[in-house]
Amino acid sequence: DWSYRQDGSVIFSDELAPDSCRPWVAIERRELTASPGKPYRFRFEVAPPAGSAPVECRFAILLEGEDEHTGAGGVQVPFNARLAVIVYVGVGDVQPRLSVIGSGVDVLNGQPTPVLHVRNDGAAHGRLDGFLSGVDSADAKLDFVPSNAPILPGETRHVPLLATRRGDPDTPANVQFPVTVKGKLEWGKNESQEIEQRFDR
Repeated sequence: DWSYRQDGSVIFSDELAPDSCRPWVAIERRELTASPGKPYRFRFEVAPPAGSAPVECRFAILLEGEDEHTGAGGVQVPFNARLAVIVYVGVGDVQPRLSVIGSGVDVLNGQPTPVLHVRNDGAAHGRLDGFLSGVDSADAKLDFVPSNAPILPGETRHVPLLATRRGDPDTPANVQFPVTVKGKLEWGKNESQEIEQRFDR
């Protein structure tokens, strides 16, 4: 089981979380040997019990190797690598229901960044999409893209709006506040919300 913190980090737990769906999951095997440079197809199955209420089943499959050692001068340092595959399975008709309930400016990577406070009142995780445009106090024309981090059911999450120069989506831009941002946010099955928001520090 896993939980997703507000800072974007993920916490994994071997103990069953409340209402965990891990008992529904069967995996091919607990140990495997894979050859370097060759793919390995790993199978798992999710079998919800008959009559299960609509729910989003979420779990993680963790793959990690045996401890290895490396070092120089005869000093051996143990290390291990872990890969987490996050799985979402919709049981029944479950959809996200997102709404923007506020906004603000957070400091991310040392830079003030406009953020939307987004609430999910649905039964499945959602991710914001869409392109927004804005003009900051230096009269710079900017494009904004919302972070695609998952917003889990029942959560309110701060979603950063990542700025680039108009027409140059590969170059991040520093925003001079205040800035006004407008456009359409999208998520789920053809769900959307128009926004026009002014951000000030």
